[in-house]
Amino acid sequence: MEEPGAALAPAPGRSARDLAPPRLHLRLTYVHAVQEAGGIAVVLPAHGFGDDAHHLLDRVDGLLISGGPDLDPATYGQERHPQLGPNVDRVADHYELRMHEAARERDLPVLAICRGLQAMNVARGGTLHQHILNHRQTPVAPHEPTHAVSVAAGSPLHRITSRRRLAVNSFHHQAIDELGHGLEVIATAPDGTIEAVHDPSARFHLAVQWHAEVLTHRPEHAAVMRSLIDAAARPGLALVA
Repeated sequence: MEEPGAALAPAPGRSARDLAPPRLHLRLTYVHAVQEAGGIAVVLPAHGFGDDAHHLLDRVDGLLISGGPDLDPATYGQERHPQLGPNVDRVADHYELRMHEAARERDLPVLAICRGLQAMNVARGGTLHQHILNHRQTPVAPHEPTHAVSVAAGSPLHRITSRRRLAVNSFHHQAIDELGHGLEVIATAPDGTIEAVHDPSARFHLAVQWHAEVLTHRPEHAAVMRSLIDAAARPGLALVA
């Protein structure tokens, strides 16, 4: 069986000291996680015309939406919060939201991480908490967990990880507020923050708020990354509760 190609959607980014135009920003941990799971990593552009999403996704077997800067709150009908991040990029936001829509139209397997979860929610008409006080936690090292999440019994995430409780990292200050159409909550933090969702009507649409790609030394998080590649390699595989 050929290795499935998983498209990686990066974000535009620049250093605070960098006066040059933005560059593609994608941590190699995403690429390594896809390769370790048995897939071929295909890095997409961070900017493009909305229609490009359809043509690009016709050439891959799955889609991994990475973390990145805050979404422009205009994409979900809100004004900017004072604590909104500095690198908001409306053009990149529009392009990524079209990626979600195109993947949904094709029933292409999708794993969305951190900002990717937030974008999946916005693409389906949901909204975000723009700033959650005291939720972001920076561990000594990014590959170490900082808090636990509760996983819904019998959910796809439960089946993938064989865990009802997962130790995860936390780098976000935004989270889902109003849940998008067709999504189901399958994991929450102790403070009630939504930590994972999926679409029960799709073949494989899973989103997690933590960075599973840097936790693959833990079998349960390696299984999350592998679940995307498994779905991409087996067209008949469905992620259902």
